[in-house]
Amino acid sequence: MRMYKSGVEMLSWALRSTSLWKCNSFIWTQTVLHYKCRGFAVSTRLGRKTVHTLERVRFYSQGSDSEELLNVQMKQADALQSTAKGDASELPSDKPEQAALFYTHIQDCLSPTDVLDRLKQFPAPQQHISSVFTRMWESIKKMTDEQRRYELRLMFEHPAFEELCDRATTNAWRMRSQDLAYSLLAIVKLGVSQNTRVVQTLLLVIQERLIQFDERSLSVLAGCIRDMDNSKNIQALREALRLLLKDRIPEIQSVVVLQSMMQVVGKDTPTHLKKKLAMKALSMEDKFSPPNTQYMFLSLAAMSLNFKPLLDVCSKKIAENVHEFPFSRLLAVLKSCHELHYRNFTLFSSVSEYVSNTFDMWSNKQVILFLLTFEELAFRPVVLLDAFTERIMLKSDSLTLRDVLSVLKVFSLLNHDLKDNRQQFLNSVTKVLESYFPKISMTELLKAVHYLGILDHFPQTPLEKLLHHDTLEQLLQRGRESDKVARWLQTLDLCLRLDGPHLPPTLMSIPDLHITVPAHELTVNQEVLRTVRGFMGSDAVQDSVLEEGVYFIDCVITLPHPHTKDSGSPESIRRIAVVCASPASFCFGTTHPRACLAVKLRHLIKLHYEPVLVPVHEFSSQTEQEKIKMLQNLILPGQESSETQEIQKDLPTSEEFVPKEPIL
Repeated sequence: MRMYKSGVEMLSWALRSTSLWKCNSFIWTQTVLHYKCRGFAVSTRLGRKTVHTLERVRFYSQGSDSEELLNVQMKQADALQSTAKGDASELPSDKPEQAALFYTHIQDCLSPTDVLDRLKQFPAPQQHISSVFTRMWESIKKMTDEQRRYELRLMFEHPAFEELCDRATTNAWRMRSQDLAYSLLAIVKLGVSQNTRVVQTLLLVIQERLIQFDERSLSVLAGCIRDMDNSKNIQALREALRLLLKDRIPEIQSVVVLQSMMQVVGKDTPTHLKKKLAMKALSMEDKFSPPNTQYMFLSLAAMSLNFKPLLDVCSKKIAENVHEFPFSRLLAVLKSCHELHYRNFTLFSSVSEYVSNTFDMWSNKQVILFLLTFEELAFRPVVLLDAFTERIMLKSDSLTLRDVLSVLKVFSLLNHDLKDNRQQFLNSVTKVLESYFPKISMTELLKAVHYLGILDHFPQTPLEKLLHHDTLEQLLQRGRESDKVARWLQTLDLCLRLDGPHLPPTLMSIPDLHITVPAHELTVNQEVLRTVRGFMGSDAVQDSVLEEGVYFIDCVITLPHPHTKDSGSPESIRRIAVVCASPASFCFGTTHPRACLAVKLRHLIKLHYEPVLVPVHEFSSQTEQEKIKMLQNLILPGQESSETQEIQKDLPTSEEFVPKEPIL
């Protein structure tokens, strides 16, 4: 039997025998953590998220026992026995006039070091340590990155900072829940490492008293741990919040608090809890402000939950108030739509129309970011593309190399009709591209020429540079290692062979690129095939035709040409290629073909087919009689069809398909 000289010694032995992060009914841990003290210096690397403390500030990490930490905790536990347990109403508080006077002293401080200097004259009362950290954080918010790094370095070097951290560590057990949350948030925002003693102590106390946190404190805590590294302790706190939310969701009255909770629970939260949070948000839609609607997209994306009723409500509100949102928020909404695989034609149209109507206030970079995001969403903002076309033709010199590549990507993959501006636009972009030849990489050159090929434009200088023997050999080698490069080469190869561009004498003999990319496993649409055979006859229909090893045709109908007398000549035969296309092959909201489908139809015409395009999503929604009539009108129209069939009308509301980026 072990004998103890005092209760303190007995508590020390108990703490060594149990997990330091012992949890209440909401928290558990998987390992016993022991701590040792270490020191580390300030990191001055540009852009680094965490600014580490100087050697004087110590932190603990997994390692050997530390008697010092245990003794501090035992003294704190002993001191707490003389005070009431619980939250703010049970803890001693300063007089109102003293609190107001202290706030006045630090409110005009303009940097963290100013706050620390002021503490020498007016020491912070125990209950206002969190206010000190918060003021230090607020003072650097509007600084430039360079100023912030300099001020934080001075802060970590200031002798009062270590003392302040020690006070926060010692008094954490006496803080109110709100002070704990704000202290942790400010300390983390100031760049103090998660491994420091002050952060770990705050986390420990928060875990022990999480059940006592009110709605506001939980919101602040959620916003803090959302940006912290996903360590075991943070993961345990996340799990605790999830368990706590199961009972607390009905009590939440603030939209901001609810959104903070949605963001912190994360993607690995059980689906039933995600939907419970989304349903609660939907019940509060009448309280949504414009920023709430934007932030709701981000919150649902953080949970990876496509909850259409809530997204539809937010989309409508944003569309009605689109002029109230700055660039960054509109772009964030569109990016969240892409993450959630959510499509809303009204939302996309309102954003594109707003940007088009206020076009002069947007820079090239902003417009290009909008266009790139719209392309990811497979949405073609016609008016915005036309407006940007005009700007490029007038001020093409303002484009960077990245801008040129982005412009070519958007215009080619969305298959935008440039109309009368086609040649001038392509010449302008090509001229800017050629100006960057001294510093362009081989892959960037291939990407650009490949996009130009999709647009049926083959400028001489870029082609000569790309098809140079040494350049081509290196690209072919990369194509064996990269599927994307291989597909770019394959598309360019097809365009050069089938489009038959007028090339200079030096390129008359195009080398055989020998690019083979595994074709997608496609199957015939049996319903379309059965309907076609029903009114055309089985003998005239051949199914599953593959051209050039790439282009799959559902069925080919062979008919005699009505205007040719010589039945034995090739011109006397009509070959009608029936091509079934999924919604992902079209720009969202229309049946305007995207890049892959557009190039396929163009090349089938070069191969002497008459392509007939069947939108599967329209076809499958009709009755049997309507299906027959639809195919008859497409295949045997009243007048002879020599061009690609392109349906110009909008589709019915169909917002849930997930378009994939063309692999070109």
